Amino acid sequence: MTSSPTGRRLPDGVTGRPVAVVYSDDSTGPRDGDDTGAMAAMLAATRWNFEVTTAGPNGRMSVREALARPEVRLYAQPGADGDDDAAFRRQRRDKSAIREFVGRGGRYLGICMGGFLAEPGFFNIFPGRVDEYYSSKGASVTTDDPALIPILWRGTRREMYFQDGGFMVPKRKATGIDVLARYTNGAIAALVVPYGDGRVGLCGPHPEAPPAWYRDADLDYPGPSQDLGEDLVDTLMAD
Repeated sequence: MTSSPTGRRLPDGVTGRPVAVVYSDDSTGPRDGDDTGAMAAMLAATRWNFEVTTAGPNGRMSVREALARPEVRLYAQPGADGDDDAAFRRQRRDKSAIREFVGRGGRYLGICMGGFLAEPGFFNIFPGRVDEYYSSKGASVTTDDPALIPILWRGTRREMYFQDGGFMVPKRKATGIDVLARYTNGAIAALVVPYGDGRVGLCGPHPEAPPAWYRDADLDYPGPSQDLGEDLVDTLMAD
């Protein structure tokens, strides 16, 4: 392993400091502790030691400008308010840049809304569909309210923050699928799949959720889930 400028140990083969881009607009929250901020904090705390920047209407540059930078390794689409159709309308112009970035070897991380947007009807980088979990048969929740739900992450039961996230249904012919987590009804909660020369990681629950999210929703705090986020990112970034 090599050392980063801050002294952290980086994964083998990684030199310098990779850049991660997190989408930001009014729907992803303008305040500290929002979806953009929580995603950025999770990525910055991983062993990859990302330099995290933002893109979009409330970001430092446009998504197209950000993904054209050669040092960018990962694009993250966080959770957001509203429905997926409205979210895609706001980002329709970003679709080609995202597809090109991932297709030539970049990484896409989509959590909650970011998972829905990977579908064929939207960014079209996931070979399958993403459906609403709370309305699925045997779901552990039956509303879109914030909840603490059980997840089987690589076979180990964990409690995670959840709010109207999806479950992934890959096409039967899809290959190279790495399932990281399932809901208690057996539906896929987190996975990584190839797209072109890159990879796509999707997760319905929120491994990036800070303690404030639990407190604001009057939920018991089960402890940090950063380790689950790191597993997701490590699997996504693997060659």
